[in-house]
Amino acid sequence: MTADNEMEIKEAFQRAQRGHNNKAKLVASLKSRYCKLEDKTLFHEEFVHYMKYAMIVYKREPTVENVIEFVARFATSFQSAPKAGEEEGEQEEQEEEEDEDIEDDHPFLSFIFNFLLESHKASSHAVRFRVCQLINKLLGSMAENAQIDDDLFDRIHQAMLVRVTDKFPNVRIQAALAMTRLQQPKDPDCPTINAYMLILENDSNAEVRRAVLSCIAMSPRTLPKVLKRTRDIKENVRKLAYQVLSDKVHIQALSIAQRVNLLQQGLRDTSEAVRDVVCSRLLPSWLQRLDGNVIELLHRLDVENCSQTALDTLKAIFKGTPAEELLQNRVQLDNRKLIPVDCLTCETVLYWRALCEFIKEKGDDGDEMLEQVLPDAASYADYLYGHLSGGRAEERSPYLKAVPLLSEEQRADFNQLELVMTKEFISQQLIHLIGCLDTNEEGGRKRVLAVLQEMLALPQTPSSLVSLLTEKLLALILDDLRRIQTVAEIISDVREPITETSVPVDENESRRQQVQLAEVKVRIMEANQTLEDCIAAQDFSRAAGLKDTITELENRRNNVIQEIAASSQQADKETRVEKNDPETLLRCLTMCAELLKQMSIKTRIGPTISALMSSLVLPCIANAHPAVRNMAVVCLGTCTLHSRELAKTHMVLLLQIAQLDEIKIRISALRAIIDLLLLFGFELLSDSAAAQTAPPSQSPDRQEEDAPVAEEKGDTPEETSQSIIVMLSEFLDSEVSDLRTETAEGLAKLIYTGRMSSAKMLSRLVLLWYNPVTEDDTRLRHCLGVFFQLYARESRAHQEVLEESFLPTVRTLMNAPATSPLAEVDINNVVELLVELTRPTALIKPSTNTEEVCVHDFLAVRICGEMLRDPTAPEVRLYAKTLSNLELSRDETVRRDLQTLLQQLVQVVKDRNCLRFLEKMVSQLVDSKEQAELLNASALQPLDVNADEAAADDPSKSAKRAKRGQRKVCTPRTGRKPSRRAESSEESDGENVPESVPMVRPSRRAKSAALEKTKLDLNPLIDQEANV
Repeated sequence: MTADNEMEIKEAFQRAQRGHNNKAKLVASLKSRYCKLEDKTLFHEEFVHYMKYAMIVYKREPTVENVIEFVARFATSFQSAPKAGEEEGEQEEQEEEEDEDIEDDHPFLSFIFNFLLESHKASSHAVRFRVCQLINKLLGSMAENAQIDDDLFDRIHQAMLVRVTDKFPNVRIQAALAMTRLQQPKDPDCPTINAYMLILENDSNAEVRRAVLSCIAMSPRTLPKVLKRTRDIKENVRKLAYQVLSDKVHIQALSIAQRVNLLQQGLRDTSEAVRDVVCSRLLPSWLQRLDGNVIELLHRLDVENCSQTALDTLKAIFKGTPAEELLQNRVQLDNRKLIPVDCLTCETVLYWRALCEFIKEKGDDGDEMLEQVLPDAASYADYLYGHLSGGRAEERSPYLKAVPLLSEEQRADFNQLELVMTKEFISQQLIHLIGCLDTNEEGGRKRVLAVLQEMLALPQTPSSLVSLLTEKLLALILDDLRRIQTVAEIISDVREPITETSVPVDENESRRQQVQLAEVKVRIMEANQTLEDCIAAQDFSRAAGLKDTITELENRRNNVIQEIAASSQQADKETRVEKNDPETLLRCLTMCAELLKQMSIKTRIGPTISALMSSLVLPCIANAHPAVRNMAVVCLGTCTLHSRELAKTHMVLLLQIAQLDEIKIRISALRAIIDLLLLFGFELLSDSAAAQTAPPSQSPDRQEEDAPVAEEKGDTPEETSQSIIVMLSEFLDSEVSDLRTETAEGLAKLIYTGRMSSAKMLSRLVLLWYNPVTEDDTRLRHCLGVFFQLYARESRAHQEVLEESFLPTVRTLMNAPATSPLAEVDINNVVELLVELTRPTALIKPSTNTEEVCVHDFLAVRICGEMLRDPTAPEVRLYAKTLSNLELSRDETVRRDLQTLLQQLVQVVKDRNCLRFLEKMVSQLVDSKEQAELLNASALQPLDVNADEAAADDPSKSAKRAKRGQRKVCTPRTGRKPSRRAESSEESDGENVPESVPMVRPSRRAKSAALEKTKLDLNPLIDQEANV
């Protein structure tokens, strides 16, 4: 090759480094020179020679990136796309000959590919990175219908499959992007698709996962993997996953469960950026494919089973819709602003409710809009009553039917059952709309109250609506005494309905029976009160006699009631007959439970509530129907929150139920016990019958192991409190996940509020959090994860309890047998968690006094003592590594004692790794002591200057402090320097990925250094090589 030709190639590379140069002109000029050459071999070698200078640079320098872009453009300029007409007219043999001709006509492109494929196994990660980047750019720059040789295709494919497993994330990213056009989605065994799915599942680098998400082809095989990335740990990966789903996946390609999960997780994501993508990208794309029909979108979500998700979806849509358009797109309302029967479906009524609630949330600004979509309170009350009752529908709403009651035969018919469930759902949404009504006007509010009371008393009102109706009724009544009186009257009407007969009877006889019944009831109430007093006084012998008396009185009352019932059948008068069927009792208990929940905690228990307790709640505790028993326990637990005396009386009963009944009822009782302990503390047990609180028998060894001693505040009997703690500790080992989760949540509340303080129980919770058995219990993991952080950051006293639980936790894990699930727990991660939670900088209000003794000082002494007990134990290495990660205070006494302990350990410990950690700790303590002496000598300097000098004298230590404060609680830490792989992970780019990870703002010095690096010029290297 002549000197002119060499200068032409060299000059092209030099100009290509500058971004303002027109690369198209450079490519055209160099291509014309290339086409004039007869022997193109020297040109190939010279071109690759200059290209290598750019391939040995790993960092994304602008000059290098410009050269890479120039190389890709020049190489692909020889690639010409085949014409469509030629492809259709030629036969298979002619196509093969054309492919061979294409390969022969482009020797330069083949030469570049061959060179890159031969270099992809280079030892330099920079070369591997540039090889994959060039292949990616070469394939991406080709025409959409371009063709390459099958052999070359296979070679590229195999090379990139190797590089997607490279240890450097940037190499993996470019390799994954290079395989974008090599995918074959219709091939069930496509290696590229398999590699992509493997990367999405297992790659530790978020940018690599994002790169694969951006280029993976959608198919039935890849869709579940992309859906799983919406739950990725990294915010940017989740965000990109939603973007890919909105752009590439049609709503019909997703199942109902997948659509609901996407919306449920996306709209409630912790990241605002992810929520914005769901609202601005995913929902509009779905609506666009459904021609903007929101009702049709609700049809695709199964609103009956996911009403809350549908409500969140509608409100997200409404936020991005102008007010005028909201009123135009409202549901089809008639002239009374009500939905006609033809349009009354689950979707339309839910849309109506969501629209009204959204406008209601605007406050005064939405009052005028609300009047256009909702009628007045009285009209809506009649509309709702006509829908539910059906008895007098002609007077109020002729076109609405009542919710039918099904017989046993009809319940077996799935179609009938589905119809009833649909009507119940519609009724629920209509009841929810009561909260949007304007009830300031007296007449409308009274009409709504009357309708709600009448619907609660109607026998055909479904049981599933009773709680909601009661809630809306109580929301309209502000006074607690009036609430109690109203609900008590409704319960009386439901349980003792009025009946009529047509045959006259003797009035004197009827009056005598009523007086006799009232007398028996009064005696029963007096006997019950006396029985409660005897139990409170622990007079059990007299209580046993009273129970027999009460039984006799109840039998007598039943006989009188039977006589009255028999005589009333012949009487033409209204009488009340008590109903004790499970459905009636459940309705009454539901109303009672809702009343007790809505009452203020300061409202005391009056005569009306006491009567409900004695006549309804307590008898239902022994009912044979589980649902009735469960609701009775809920009522009892809620009622005891209003009275300390009542809580003392029934605490024993709740403890027995928590251990002996069915799981659901035990959980309700357990919740009640936890609430009582949270409200009243363990002092509540001081007046209880301690002998009756003992849990089922268990071995003394088990008690010593699982029953941590609670430090209660007060004169609580230790045995009684111990028995409750033992019971809760046993529940933590339960195989029933719901019971275990409820117990863990309750203990976390007790510990956090200070009702109990136990290092052993805290250790149990830490072990439960890490236990593989609870891996699928999302609620338990989330609850404990939040609790540990809040508890540790609250105060130093809490950190001291965590410090006490350190050694018991580690011993339990180290001594766990191979058959135990705890043997699979990563002890390093547990130790790291406890160390991070006990850091002084983790406190919400950390101490500014660096001389103050901190929790890590005590932890260091404990660890040293444990190591001295057995210097040859296998956990000594773990302890030594932990010591190097502690934040020690500057207290001289503590440092002197710790230095003495470390010197003793250095003499007895034989493990080399441990000795290295220990010697490092000793040297740090000595250095810090010398620095302190120097600082104390300079007395003329102010205190803040000394602190600055101390940080300047020991920059490594100050840097470590800063990093420790920035680390997450559960992020694994090691004492080693960051590996090259970790450094490369931080440098991983996001080329062809929509959004990159936001970087921390660098300092001014770092900016200057980065600016100098961007001025990298390849010309000196090229000139030096040319001179040689």
